[in-house]
Amino acid sequence: MPRVVPAVIRALDILELFLDQPRLSAREIAERLGLPRTTVHELLVTLVARSYLISVPGQPVQFRLGMPLFQLGAAFAGQLDLVREAQDVAQDVAAACDEAVHVAVLSGADVIYLVKVDSTHPVRMVSAVGRRLPAHCTAVGKMLLSSLDPSDLDALLPPGGLSAMTPDSITDPDRFRAELDRIRAEGVAVDDGESDSAVRCVGAPVRDHTGKTVAAMSVSAPIIRWTPTAHAEWTRLVCEGAVALSTRLGYRAPR
Repeated sequence: MPRVVPAVIRALDILELFLDQPRLSAREIAERLGLPRTTVHELLVTLVARSYLISVPGQPVQFRLGMPLFQLGAAFAGQLDLVREAQDVAQDVAAACDEAVHVAVLSGADVIYLVKVDSTHPVRMVSAVGRRLPAHCTAVGKMLLSSLDPSDLDALLPPGGLSAMTPDSITDPDRFRAELDRIRAEGVAVDDGESDSAVRCVGAPVRDHTGKTVAAMSVSAPIIRWTPTAHAEWTRLVCEGAVALSTRLGYRAPR
């Protein structure tokens, strides 16, 4: 088996800390990763030398991400048609409902948001592109998990129970499997305050040219605007949006 390089792993661990914090000091990095300061110092010197990290002006002991990481991200996004197409469709759906619209993909047992279009309401959902959440607590995540083969799903669901983000999160594996059965039958998934007690979401599947579910789209709104009439309308809009995005990706629904 090829051997992983510990120094590279540690350097990547450092960079991934900046996914949640825009600025970090060498001391904070060492504490969070449990590494000796001398090791962190050597890694930081190397990352700064290649401009993957840069010192914050006026605060030389503070670091932030550098331009090469943006360039790598842009190159990745440029190759991923899903992001470009999803942004256009999500904007159309958001314009129709004036609520937050997300497109997300599955990453292990989590979802990662690739696209977000905000509502114009002063009270709205707080989220961001690149955010990672437990899939079983979200509408997009439930939709994506419902599309997995049984063996792949089994590998992601711990037998001891699922973690909770709110009191309404589904933590019992059997109950969650029943929820996925319902989603497969109905074609839509709902987050009923399971990731944020003040927010409700409805999600639909996005398929590629092979018919595989590669992403999910959702409409999210604060509970104060989540009425039965609005829920029905947003379900229609997110389903239509997901179909529109799937069509752009080459999907053709069976006749």
